Amino acid sequence: MEKNIKLKDTAKTKGKTVVTAGRDQARGFFDFVREQGVVGLAVGLAIGTAAGASVKQIVDGFINPIVGFLIGGVDLSKLNWIVVAPDKEGHGGLILAWGSILSSLITLLATAFVIYWLVKVAKLDKLDKKKE
Repeated sequence: MEKNIKLKDTAKTKGKTVVTAGRDQARGFFDFVREQGVVGLAVGLAIGTAAGASVKQIVDGFINPIVGFLIGGVDLSKLNWIVVAPDKEGHGGLILAWGSILSSLITLLATAFVIYWLVKVAKLDKLDKKKE
């Protein structure tokens, strides 16, 4: 004979029914999202990603050519150090692309400067403080 499962017959978790425990977990999650500013964090991450892409374009299209011109008219991304030359078919070898590493470091410094400028100079850090 089949037994109909009633809500009071469901499994218990720390003295609460599973349905109630699940509802409490969901409520706690949504409270966390509201109180801790997770939505603001997500928006900041999206804007930061877009800003990072913009800074990368500025570095690749503006700063790197200037630095390359100052060091002898070379493209930074093409600077390599050949440790072991490849064979006649182009296989093997060890080539270190230090120019692209230098370019990424310039991008990192430029991104850090833009973030500093947004937070300190544009006083965006004041927006995050809670009103009393």
